[in-house]
Amino acid sequence: MEFGISADDFPVARISEITLAMLPLPAGGGFLASAWREHRPLCELTRADFYGHEGRLADEAAFRERVLETTEHRRELALLDCVPTRMACSTPWGASQMATIYAEGVVSHVTAGHGGFKLSAERNSKVHPMLRAEGGWSIVTFTYPHFFTSYERRSAERYLKDWWPEAGETISGQVLVPGESHAKDRNAFELAHADDWVVISALRSDHHPGMTEVIATRGGKRDRHVNERRSMVPATEYEVERFGFVIDEARHAAHDGPSCFASWAGRSVA
Repeated sequence: MEFGISADDFPVARISEITLAMLPLPAGGGFLASAWREHRPLCELTRADFYGHEGRLADEAAFRERVLETTEHRRELALLDCVPTRMACSTPWGASQMATIYAEGVVSHVTAGHGGFKLSAERNSKVHPMLRAEGGWSIVTFTYPHFFTSYERRSAERYLKDWWPEAGETISGQVLVPGESHAKDRNAFELAHADDWVVISALRSDHHPGMTEVIATRGGKRDRHVNERRSMVPATEYEVERFGFVIDEARHAAHDGPSCFASWAGRSVA
């Protein structure tokens, strides 16, 4: 493993045949990109040598953490008994182009359009009833953790917490607190703000400099049959929140003036 700074002054790191980079974003931070079999000195590499968008990174410390995580993953992957092979068979996602045998009855397939795991009847019978679904790599990883790396196990656990919170709580016996599950947090937000005006669309106002024109609906519902309300919010105050910006009716009064939204031409305030 080797760390360095590229010719374009962003952090880079080499792990065997893979080179990772933190490509900067205009607003700060960056995103993870990679290059394959790039053997030139790290200091000679430029942005054009990297491709992909493999997740946002807050800072260089986060980049280094991802590099160490990738190193750990590759090291553990080499110790597993995974066997890449070709199988002439059909799958729910189309004809198999490449397969990886993790163990008897646990096979991963790559197809033209998608891919996934196929389990034998015996392996499938061990899947928890609350995790029964037609697809979901995380379900296989969660059910058979010893066939996967630490990184894959952490990713599966994170996915289940985010999108299968009830199953995760039932299986683990632990209640997820706010911030631990995207789906559970969204449900809590929707319950708390069901009767509030939540922004569904926003534009910088051409008619009122320094203001953001927003359209909001009750509970943030996106349905052409629900009432909409326009408001002006100071641009310095408006931020794209995790589940939606909530209008403060005492401060963000309904607005009935000229609109930057074409869909509001000729309409009056709700």
